[in-house]
Amino acid sequence: MSALDTAIARQLAEEPALRRPAEAEIPQISEQVAVRTKRRRRVSKPSASPGRLPIFLQSAASLIWIGQAALLALAIGDIAAGTGMNAVIWPAVGVFLLGVVRAGMDRAGSRLAFLAARRELSRLRDHAVSVLATRSPLDASRPSSGFVASTMAEQAEAVVPYVARFQPLRWRAVIVPLAIFVCVLPLSWVAALIMLIALPLIPIFMALVGWRAKEASERQLAKMGDMNAFLLDRLRGLATIRSLGAVDRTALRLREEADLLRSRTMTVLRIAFLSSAVLELFSALGVAMVAVYVGFHFLGQLSFGAWGGQLSLTEGVFILMLAPAFFEPMRDLSAVWHDRAAGVAALEALQKVAAAGEPIVAAERTGTAKADGAAVGIAIDDLHFSHAGQDCPEHGLQVFDGLSLGIAPGERVAVMAPSGGGKSTLLALIAGLAVPEAGTIRIGGETLRPQTAARLRAGMAWVGQSPHIFAGTLAGNVTLGRPGLDAAVDAALDAARLGDVARDRRSVLLGEGGAGLSGGEALRLAIARAAATPGVGLVLADEPTAHLDRRTAGEITDMLLDIAEGRTLIVATHDPVLAARMDRIVTLGDAAGKGERT
Repeated sequence: MSALDTAIARQLAEEPALRRPAEAEIPQISEQVAVRTKRRRRVSKPSASPGRLPIFLQSAASLIWIGQAALLALAIGDIAAGTGMNAVIWPAVGVFLLGVVRAGMDRAGSRLAFLAARRELSRLRDHAVSVLATRSPLDASRPSSGFVASTMAEQAEAVVPYVARFQPLRWRAVIVPLAIFVCVLPLSWVAALIMLIALPLIPIFMALVGWRAKEASERQLAKMGDMNAFLLDRLRGLATIRSLGAVDRTALRLREEADLLRSRTMTVLRIAFLSSAVLELFSALGVAMVAVYVGFHFLGQLSFGAWGGQLSLTEGVFILMLAPAFFEPMRDLSAVWHDRAAGVAALEALQKVAAAGEPIVAAERTGTAKADGAAVGIAIDDLHFSHAGQDCPEHGLQVFDGLSLGIAPGERVAVMAPSGGGKSTLLALIAGLAVPEAGTIRIGGETLRPQTAARLRAGMAWVGQSPHIFAGTLAGNVTLGRPGLDAAVDAALDAARLGDVARDRRSVLLGEGGAGLSGGEALRLAIARAAATPGVGLVLADEPTAHLDRRTAGEITDMLLDIAEGRTLIVATHDPVLAARMDRIVTLGDAAGKGERT
């Protein structure tokens, strides 16, 4: 098998739950992708915001303190004036009631913000998964499995505190200081001016620190994704690592990666603590300057700043109580500034997963899908295709240069070629999983284009040499969650000669990757998937007898021919015995790339 064919086979076998549809699941996923794509065009892109109601409730809860401060200041002024304790009863009751309302509004706002953040995260994940489901398994620009797993499972969780805590606090940091400034300005323009001067210094230094925190968070998240990819790759090759005696070396490399990730994480936390210290410094200075001014004003040392008059005790106490509350939203914002850095980095990672170019198989669902079960003809005219490669990055690795081929409806064709001749690539082009550089492919008389690929693929079934088996029952691995196929499971298993196995293991669960099945049984299960797929008019099989003994290969060939009865069958193979049982053999030439009929 050539390096190209090996690479394609590994790509098709890699991380099926995230990176590719599993064999006969291709038509079902294509149907879902078309519907999801249509739905996404009607739904606006997630805004990563908790909504207006949580922001309003939390901001209003903070503004209630202005009323409480006014009541407390009045009570202190009355006590200083000698009116007695009876005068403070009603202010105390008012402070208590406002406190209850404030606590209830703040709790309700926080809960609604958290629930909105979870919904937003679910939408972002669904959007990313939907886009990933539309990507071709042959698309080299897709993100790696380790990066996707790390982003979707771990990094994405940073979106929740960013949306639930940082976003409401950002609005509170705008609304609450402005309201307090409006309340303080009529009493003392000096106190209001001190607040106005001290407040902008905080976001300026927070922004300076925040840029560094964002860069550190991005590096830390990228390193986490690299470490996950490294670990996943080593787990896949654990048997090879053991056979080569490289376990200790791999463990040391993993430890180095973990230490590097730890150091980057501590760097992010160090920057987060620095931003909190900066804010505490400037907020403390702002409150201290207001307190100094009010104190010296009461002592008569500073007689200006109260609009030509003298501040009363009630007014001075009211200003002093509002001064910490003026800076409090900024202090709270600083406490969650790390959430912003991590959340923005997580959002960018999710967008990177969901925005890796225009999906090849995304298609608008129009017209009637060609899934009526009738055999379809294939017409390939002047096909040109190249794989991008390091050896020739400008022109790529040329596979087909003017390939023309015709396959009649119901015909059984074997595609043979030397290693690297493009057998698997031809099947991928017919399935719409790769886009030709030039030329046309017509399936049943309809031209295959990115806009029609999903609909045309609904009438195809795929049988590969390395089918992925999901953890679960045999029946579940045949239906793959497709509705309405339960009645066809028994017939499909019988057609694949797995009826006895299914009856013996009806209550036995299969392990991930086919643990519990032999290689031949796994391939029969892939044939059962294809047999159960309704409305199939074209069956594509990629090296179905590779790595099988002659007896098992003969059985697989018989079953493949049985399920292809009344359908068009295209088999890419090196097996001359399998090719001899087809109606025709098409040999892909090495030099010209022309289809040579035999």
